[in-house]
Amino acid sequence: METVGRVSYPPSFIIEKDTEFSVSDAMIKRNVPLCIPDMDEQELAAIGAVLKSGWLAHGPMNHEFEHLFAEFLGVPHAVSLNSCASALFLAVHANGITGEVIVPSFTFVASANAIVTGGARCVFADINYEDCCVDAAHVEALITPRTEAIMPVHYAGQAADMERLSAIATRHGLKLIEDSAEAIGATQNGKQTGSWGDGAWSFYPTKNLATGEGGMLTTADGALAEKARAIAGHGVASSTWAREKKEKPWFRAATYAGFNFRMSNILAALGVVQMKKLNRMNEARRVHAAQYNAMLDQALFDLPVEMPGRKHVYQMYTIKLKGVDRTKFLAELRGQGIGATVHFDPPVHTQPFYAELCGSANLDLPVTNTIAATIATLPMYPTMTAGDVAFVANAANAAGAKHRV
Repeated sequence: METVGRVSYPPSFIIEKDTEFSVSDAMIKRNVPLCIPDMDEQELAAIGAVLKSGWLAHGPMNHEFEHLFAEFLGVPHAVSLNSCASALFLAVHANGITGEVIVPSFTFVASANAIVTGGARCVFADINYEDCCVDAAHVEALITPRTEAIMPVHYAGQAADMERLSAIATRHGLKLIEDSAEAIGATQNGKQTGSWGDGAWSFYPTKNLATGEGGMLTTADGALAEKARAIAGHGVASSTWAREKKEKPWFRAATYAGFNFRMSNILAALGVVQMKKLNRMNEARRVHAAQYNAMLDQALFDLPVEMPGRKHVYQMYTIKLKGVDRTKFLAELRGQGIGATVHFDPPVHTQPFYAELCGSANLDLPVTNTIAATIATLPMYPTMTAGDVAFVANAANAAGAKHRV
């Protein structure tokens, strides 16, 4: 094995900095979207089998998907849902959390929404520059007698520092809710994200495992899993599929005031197939990241850093621009058919609803503010070719040099 940018690969995967790509392959305009799900005839066959079965709602494929997912993480319980937002909401609501939850402001607004709609209050923390994940030291400094939980967000495919965060949560008696939407397969010292506390997962088309819409809640707490499953199904503790095997399948008694957060049997079938591809898809992302790392101009960009002891699965490939006009840079790339964008700007603490609710508009989160103003996301998906990556990297280098300020 050899190492490129702190990432280890077999020798056949190494992309040296002096590797030459032909002009015809790397410079001719092409369409390279931000992300394309890796799906083929296997997913079509799985959907066809569900359609032929006649059972389209929550059903047997959900149970298989949940089993495979829990086994992959090494946790006892997984509850399939319609979104990661629902999983996060249930992690707050079903745990009975009503006090303060510390969460990074540098995240998609769904993280904060789940806290507020679940009945708790957001306290925004700063992040680290290198990994864009929540700063454990700042988290500990924010803990008060009102704090009930910590919600780290694993950014772009890399785990937050879960060893430190888990120790902090244990020391202060706090719940640990992992927003793992972007980090399926990421680890710290071999331990999967989402297995340190209660995990929430997304299967949106841009994620490492895609079902279209969909999510999962994972936990070691059997009582929480049972409660979350019931709340997700209108407050009824048993599913329609499970009741069909009982003497009175029509008997539906609510034990909670619930919602309908269930994933369909169709989408779960996609999840089953995608689970079997996940390791291959994640390794392809790591290969593309190594090529980007070798080709992008580090005088113009700070590149992603895989922190020691962690495995980065590159749900996104993000760069931080150094003295480059981001608006013009992105316009240049998009004009060449490259689906570059930003994750995330503005930070949640400055967004109108939260600025008013939390009084956080002028909160001092210097690293968050710096990264939100300079970060950009380049295309990343398993089926990219080396030519696609080279095209994007060359275009980014040219646009960065052109739009320096």
